[in-house]
Amino acid sequence: MAKEEQVKNIFLSAGVPTADRSPKYYDTADVIAIRDSVIALASTVLANKAFRLIWGGQPAITPLIALVLERYNLKMTDRVTLYQSYEFEKFFPKENENVGNIEFTEKKENREASLLLMRQKMIGDHEYAASVYIGGMEGVEDEYKLFKKYHPGVTCLPIASTGAAAKIIYDEHPGEFDERLLTELSYTSLFKDLLEL
Repeated sequence: MAKEEQVKNIFLSAGVPTADRSPKYYDTADVIAIRDSVIALASTVLANKAFRLIWGGQPAITPLIALVLERYNLKMTDRVTLYQSYEFEKFFPKENENVGNIEFTEKKENREASLLLMRQKMIGDHEYAASVYIGGMEGVEDEYKLFKKYHPGVTCLPIASTGAAAKIIYDEHPGEFDERLLTELSYTSLFKDLLEL
C-alpha cells in the first residue's frame, strides 16, 4: 500500500498599502498587480491537491482568497489555513466565513506582541515548501525576516512587480532572486514554474 503523500504548505504574506501609512510602500504599490498575483497564487495552489495555502488575515487579501475558494467550491476545506489575532477582531472581514480553517491567536498586551505571537505560530508551527511575498508594508518585511529565521533553506519569492514591501525585499538582496519576480506579469505561469506546480 502506497504511503499517502504529505501536503506541502505554501506561506503567503501579502497586503495592500494604504495612503495614510509610510510612502515607501504606498508610492511603489501596484494594486492591480497585488490583486492579480494573489488570485493567481490561490488559484494555482488550490488547483493542486498536494498543496495547502497558509496566510495571515490581512483585510484586503482574505476576500480575494475567499473568491477563489468559492470559484473552486472549496469553502470548507483543509487546503487553506487562515491565521487571525483577536487583537483585530473588530476588523475581521465577512469573507472569513468562507474559510473553513481559521487559527485564532490570543490578544496580548499590545498590538506588536499580538502580531508577533500570531506570526510565530503561523510561520513556526508548520513546515513549508515555499513562501510568497506580495505588495504589503512593514508586516510583509517582518514576516519575511521571521520566515528566514525559522526556515532558512526554503524558497522565498518576493513578487517585486507588485511593488511595496515585496520590491524592497527583492531590491535588498541583489542577485538572490529570479529576475522574473520583477518582470513577469503572467502570475499563473510564474507560480506554476517557480513553485513547480
